[in-house]
Amino acid sequence: MLPLRTRLGYSVGSFVTGAFGTVPGLLLLPYLTDTMAVPGAIAGAIVLVPKAWDVLFNPVAGRISDARLARSGSRAKFLLFGGIGVAVLFAALFAHPGFGRTWLDAGYVVAVFFLCATAFAFFQVPFNALPAELTPGYEERTRLNSWRIGVLALAILVSGGGAPAIVGIFDGVLGYQVMGVAVGLIILGGALGVYFSIRHAPVAEIRQPTASWRELLATMRAWRSFRWLLGVYFVQSLGIGTLLAGVSYGARYVLGDAGLQTFLFVGFVGPALLVMPLCMALGKRWGKVTGLRIFTAIFAVALLGLLAARVLPVPVSFVFVALAGVGYAGIQVFPLAILPDLITAEEERTGATRAGVAAGVWTAGETLGLALGPGLFGLILQLGGYVSSVDSSAAQPDSAVTAILVGFSLLPAILVAVALPLLRKSILEPGR
Repeated sequence: MLPLRTRLGYSVGSFVTGAFGTVPGLLLLPYLTDTMAVPGAIAGAIVLVPKAWDVLFNPVAGRISDARLARSGSRAKFLLFGGIGVAVLFAALFAHPGFGRTWLDAGYVVAVFFLCATAFAFFQVPFNALPAELTPGYEERTRLNSWRIGVLALAILVSGGGAPAIVGIFDGVLGYQVMGVAVGLIILGGALGVYFSIRHAPVAEIRQPTASWRELLATMRAWRSFRWLLGVYFVQSLGIGTLLAGVSYGARYVLGDAGLQTFLFVGFVGPALLVMPLCMALGKRWGKVTGLRIFTAIFAVALLGLLAARVLPVPVSFVFVALAGVGYAGIQVFPLAILPDLITAEEERTGATRAGVAAGVWTAGETLGLALGPGLFGLILQLGGYVSSVDSSAAQPDSAVTAILVGFSLLPAILVAVALPLLRKSILEPGR
């Protein structure tokens, strides 16, 4: 069993992943459409393009991380310097240069987001690789990732709930600027915390890294179980990314109160803190794949219930939000608990290090899914006739409100449920 210091210290890194993974998906789209007058479809593309770069770059970061591990026996410095870079660049992302021209302001956002996404790759890839190296235990990996997702839930509550509140308090451009600095400090704290907690932690056997891109491609082609799990996680990340992009719009135009945005986040993420013991118990008794099936179904059913949010009393809508939060916890914990098992099995089969490159490809899939979500939601806004502005004051037609409702309920539910047929024990948990 891992020491408490290692388990908790590793989990603190979720403040980096939680803040960067949540706040841009939540606020970058309205930041562009409502303070820079960027049209919805273009704003969606701006959110997508820098993250699409990560899809290409994350495997590179994985190979570099594996090579560093082989040379020095540690990935810790990537966590430190990558995390610091994310913190500084995140604050710059929401600084709003105020050039006075929409295309110049939008270009600034694209450039800074590119740099921030690159720094995040150097943090996220080693962070995802560590569970396979910190412990070989099947149940201990579920426990470690349950702690990780518990802290991730707290990070999302703090950053995802606090960021919109800060924007609302200061209003307009200043609100985004103050929020950027505040969230940047949270990211910095998470990076320093995980670095100083695990830098001396022992890792499993160090093997030779993947030698070439040809070998990497051959590995991915032959590694069926990994591709299967990645497909599940990608589709579900796409659904979550679409949902997160719609929260701000849903609070304002479906529920009719922008102030409810923070409560939506608390209602969605808060249950994750309570159901972590349930995730561990389910995984231990029935296996990780069965647990993932159950929580996927809960998440999809809850989102379908939100289709009636325009006519339901607000408290009833929040019941569905909380139920979705229960499902969200499970669809985060179980894939991340299955991944180290697949990595270990593949490393034992090949005799080569796979944690870094696997984490790089995994993070690329997750990043692409979360990035496509806001892009998809922005396209739905455009199709629904959403009216962009520089001060959030534009009146919206009924078609836009309907598009918002579909974008943060029906569409994410379908995307998450699509993964159910892929959840096969024979592939993801052979022998259990």
